[in-house]
This record gives sequence, structure tokens and C-alpha cells, in this order.
Amino acid sequence: MFARTATIAARTAARPAGQKRTIVDYLTKMPDKVMETKKIQMTGGTCQAEVAPTWLKQEGDNVTLAIGGLLVGYGFVQAIVGHYRLATGKGKLE
Repeated sequence: MFARTATIAARTAARPAGQKRTIVDYLTKMPDKVMETKKIQMTGGTCQAEVAPTWLKQEGDNVTLAIGGLLVGYGFVQAIVGHYRLATGKGKLE
């Protein structure tokens, strides 16, 4: 029992005193912008279906909405084309 305790103590004493946590330190010391974002989101209230909905208040939200809409539209068109081809038997590999 004493030998095991002595071994653990020796291993613990051999470790360097400080830790190098470069990425963790960087992330914890990075200034946050939570209050700035909250201020933008809270302007004009937080109604979801009004003139300026919360999900369109930050800059770049319109671009994200457009890209998402295009992807959903493309998927919808592809699904319709696939159903049509299954129903009519067109587009099969010969």
C-alpha cells in the first residue's frame, strides 16, 4: 500500500507545474459579443411574425435565408421530378 502511494506521489511531483492550454486560454479570454447581439435582436420587440422578425435582424440573415430557400426549393423540385419519373417510367438506366 505504501509503495503504491509513494509511486503516485512521485508521478505527481514529476509533472510540470503549469499547463499549456493555448486553445482553451484563447477561447476563454476571447471577448464575447452576447450583449451586442442581444441589443440587435431586441430592437423593435421580439414578435415573430411582424415586419422585422427576430430571425432577420442581424446582417447576413437575408443571405442565409436566400441560400436556405434555394436549397429547399431545389430539393422540392428534385423530389417532384423523381416522383414523375417513377410514375411514368422515364429516366431508367437501360
